[in-house]
Amino acid sequence: MRDQRRFVLGVTGNIATGKSTVVAMLAERGATVIDADRVYHELIVPGQPLLDRIRERFGAGVIDADGALNRTALGAIVFNDAAALADLDRLTHPAVIAAIDERVAALRGIVVIDAVKLIESGHAEHCDQVWLVVAGPDQQAARLMARSGLTRADAERRVGAQPPLGPKLARADVVIDNSGTLDATQVQVAAAWQRLPAALRRQYSDPTTREEAP
Repeated sequence: MRDQRRFVLGVTGNIATGKSTVVAMLAERGATVIDADRVYHELIVPGQPLLDRIRERFGAGVIDADGALNRTALGAIVFNDAAALADLDRLTHPAVIAAIDERVAALRGIVVIDAVKLIESGHAEHCDQVWLVVAGPDQQAARLMARSGLTRADAERRVGAQPPLGPKLARADVVIDNSGTLDATQVQVAAAWQRLPAALRRQYSDPTTREEAP
């Protein structure tokens, strides 16, 4: 049975759709945010079991002299080998999900899990509601060019390499279209927020009383 003292909201989206913008809007309303990517980074510091398992699978070449993960070396392996990427996901997803769930269990109110692979990893099944942030491919490419200095061709290639939206749309409870202005996105977020459990929004979404994620 779900704990009635909290509501777990998973937010996901493909590259440059503006997922972080939507998450920030939720944080402004008082939600506690857990960033899956940040949790992953905490789990791959030297001495962590996950880093040891990554070394065992991919070899010492993905570890720097100081014992830290060489993400460039690992990326060169997994992004050119679908089987290797699947192996990495099998190693990392359970560890990240377990760490996030442990943090969620200590929290109350509206808890947001910000995760790119929320649905693909199966973590969506641990959420009370899933929000998917979408944007048109032209907007995605333009944002990538602006923030990363990519050429249009490179930006479009990265957008085109993203997972298909179909399965995500089928799983999402709420779709936020972030193709337009920030004001337009804010209106959608505000409307969806108002549909969340009112008691939790009132009682726990006060920044002076809510608990923070560790």
